[in-house]
Order: sequence, then structure tokens, then C-alpha cells
Amino acid sequence: MSTYQDEHKPASEFETRTEYLENELKIMKPKRYRLNLPGRDFRFEWEDLVPALAGTLGIIAMYSSVMMAWAEGLTKAWDHVTLGKEFAIEVSRVEMIIPAFLFVILASGFINPRANLAGNHGPMIPLIASIALAGAHPLALAILIGVFGLILSIVKGGSRLVNLTSKGVAGGLLIFLGFMGALSQIKTIQTWSLGLHTSEIATKSLGYLGLIILGITVILYSFLARIDKRWLAIPACSATALAIALIGGAGFDLSFTTEMGIPNLNPVYWWGNTSEGWMLGLPNTEHFIASLPFAILAVAMWSPDFLGHRIFQEMNYPKKTEKVLMDVDDTMTMCSIRQMVGTAVGGGNITSSWGTYMIPAAIAKRPIPAGAILLGIMVIAVAILGSPMDVAVWPPVRSIALLVGVFLPMIEAGIQMVKESASAQAAGICIFMAMVTNPVLAWALAMFLDNNGLIGDKDRPKNLSMTDRLYIPLGILLICLAAVLAVGMLDGKYGIHALL
Repeated sequence: MSTYQDEHKPASEFETRTEYLENELKIMKPKRYRLNLPGRDFRFEWEDLVPALAGTLGIIAMYSSVMMAWAEGLTKAWDHVTLGKEFAIEVSRVEMIIPAFLFVILASGFINPRANLAGNHGPMIPLIASIALAGAHPLALAILIGVFGLILSIVKGGSRLVNLTSKGVAGGLLIFLGFMGALSQIKTIQTWSLGLHTSEIATKSLGYLGLIILGITVILYSFLARIDKRWLAIPACSATALAIALIGGAGFDLSFTTEMGIPNLNPVYWWGNTSEGWMLGLPNTEHFIASLPFAILAVAMWSPDFLGHRIFQEMNYPKKTEKVLMDVDDTMTMCSIRQMVGTAVGGGNITSSWGTYMIPAAIAKRPIPAGAILLGIMVIAVAILGSPMDVAVWPPVRSIALLVGVFLPMIEAGIQMVKESASAQAAGICIFMAMVTNPVLAWALAMFLDNNGLIGDKDRPKNLSMTDRLYIPLGILLICLAAVLAVGMLDGKYGIHALL
């Protein structure tokens, strides 16, 4: 059997760079849970820098958002807890050092390149305040998510759920999540710019700056897409947004407060007692009970999240590249272990497949390992340097990175998946139900209806067993419904309070 080294050809032997990159994808034979080495099993290409940089910008924004949400929520929930920005930054840096080395560089880079990087569970961020107020404990939540995720990965539940989700349902989910995410980032930029004023004349607003940044971003993104260089969107658009903001006079709003150094990596400091770190101590039985429905919800939302990321690979990779596509069950295994280990050492992230890495990597036609190693190194370097975190979390940089690197590509991918009328119908129903309820419940309900021929392709049930058609989708629907009602996700829309 020929190896990657045997089949590798230098880029000079191909007419275009795209042909060379596609050939690399075809000849790679990554080993699962065995050592993969640069040169022998894969190579570093300059295109790997793009998803690495994009993932670094994305994860700083995500981690900081998660930790600030925990800090605010726990401060409200517990009388003896007072957490602020300094705490959030230090916990983010812990998450960016230990898990990045173990589960980005070692796991996805060298041990199993078919497992996508364990990143952040974006859809759970708005729920963190509710999680804290419900009396949950970050460490208890992490343990439960890890255990449930491992069980699902062991029985190959993740890949099975992916296979049971049609293109129509998946496309609708991508369109909705992309659209809502894009609106959120646009609103963030608008709010930021309206809050600006010149340092000399306090009454002079710089609100127009947000419109200029968004307008130029659209033009630049469209140009990159036109010349087939869309994978450069995150670094190019983020750098442009940074330059425009500084030239426009918003530089006084950018403060460098994070000093160089290594955060406290002693788990005892973070969880040992109630006067340091999280100030919560170790979790008890009540904490696990309060965390249970949120853990179920987080794991239930993994499958559509993983599905969306794998779809980007399938859409951008050529045929006969199945060996380098992310394995959903392996990714779920890594996310589960990373969730428990990352929180145990002092972190607080809620983990999922790393979208801000996978989406630009797929667009750039690059496999997982090389970019993962570069990303891990970048993330650790930023965590130690400190000041780059202040730039990355600045609203114009953070929001533009998420807008062009995640949400716009999600909308485009979703639209491409619903070209057929049957898929469009399933997508429309999925989007409508997501607007009425929320994305996870919409996915579960649409999957159940679609697999039983009530929406979408009427012939789809003929190709499914009774278990795949009825029992699994119905079970997932009931689990998601119970979790949504238990944690009060419908409270804001319909006044249905949390059952727990």
C-alpha cells in the first residue's frame, strides 16, 4: 500500500495551487490514535496560517465572552462571589494554555488528525447567566457534559444523528444560525460605534464609523470571494477593520491592560476553596442536579454543530477525500475529554467543535493537523503575551472576524444545500421553528418530521429503518424538549418558566 510520502508531488508539478492542495487531500492517510508526523503523514503549507489565525481570533473572542458571562452570572447568583474582568481574562488564559497544548497540538495535530479541534460551544453562551442563576457549578457541568458526550461517542451516536439529518434540515439550521449570528455581530458593531466620542469633544459621536467598517467589509469580502480567496477573509477583514477604527479616531477606546506572563495553572487555586479562583469550592450533589439539564442540552446541540462543520469540508474538498474529513464520533470523544480536563485545571469553557478554525480551513482546502499545530502555538503565545488578547476582543476586530469567518459562510453553505424544492421546504420549516422556539428544538423536530416524510422528501422514510425513522428522532425530540423546558429557554418568548 502506497504511503503519503510515496504519492506526494511538489507544487511545481501542478498547473495551479488549487490542484496541488486538492491532491494533498486525496493522498493523505491520517492514522487514528497513532502518531502522525509532519513530512511523513502531512505537510505544512502557508495556507495553514489562515485558519490558524482565524481560529486564534475566534477563540479569544469566544473564551472571553464565556468567562465574562460566568463572572457576571455567578456574581449575581452567589452572595460570597465577586468576579470581574481580571478573573475572566485569567481563566481565559488558563483555557488557552493547557487545553491548547493537550487537545489542539497533541490530540488533533499528532494523535488523531480526523478529530476536529475542541473549541467553544457558541450557542450556549447566552445561556450561561441562566446556568449560574440556576445554581449550577462550572466543574459539575463540565463533568456531566464529558460523561454524556463520551457515552454518545462510544455508541457512535454522533455520526448516526448526522446521517439522519437531511440536507434540507441541515441547510435551514445553517441559514438560521448564520443569519442570527450575523445580526448579533452587526448590532455589536453599531452599539460600539454609537458609544464612541472623540477625546477632545465629548459630544461628537463617531457612530458613522461602524457603518464605514461594515460597508468596506462587505466590499472586501465580496472581492475575496470573487477571486476565490475567501479563506483570507478573517485576517484581511479584521486587519482592515482595525485600521479603519484607528484611523477614524476610535483608538482611545482600545486599552492594553493584560500584562505578559503565565496565569495560575494550579487547579487547587481555582477550585480548592471559596476565597480564591472561582470562589465556589468543589461541587456537591445539588450542583450536579442543577447542572444536569444544561449538560443534556449542550450535548444534544453538538450533533448539528458538528454537522455544519463537516459540511464545509464536503462542499470544498474534492471527491475521494473521505479519509481526511472530520470524524464526528472522534471529535465528540475529544470534546468530551477536553471538557472535563480543561475545566478541572481551572477553566470554564463549554466545548464544541471549533468552527472558526474548521470553516476557513475547509475553504482553504487544508486538512486538520498542520493548521491545528500552528493554531495551538499561536493560542499559547497570545495567552502568554497578554496584550494581543486586548486587540482581539476589541469590538471591531472580534465582530468582523466572527462575521466573515463564521456567520456569512454559514449562510452561504446553507443556501447551497437547499437548491432542490424538497430540501427548501424542509429548510423553511426548520428556520420557522427555530424562530418560534430555538435552534436545537427546531433541529430535533424538523429531523423527526423529515425522516417520516411529513416535510421534505416524501421518499426519504423508505430508505430508513424503523429505528432511524421513528425511535431515534422521537427520542432526541423528547430529550431536547425536556431539556429546553427544564432550563427555561422558552421563558423569554412565552413565559414558560424553568421546571427546575
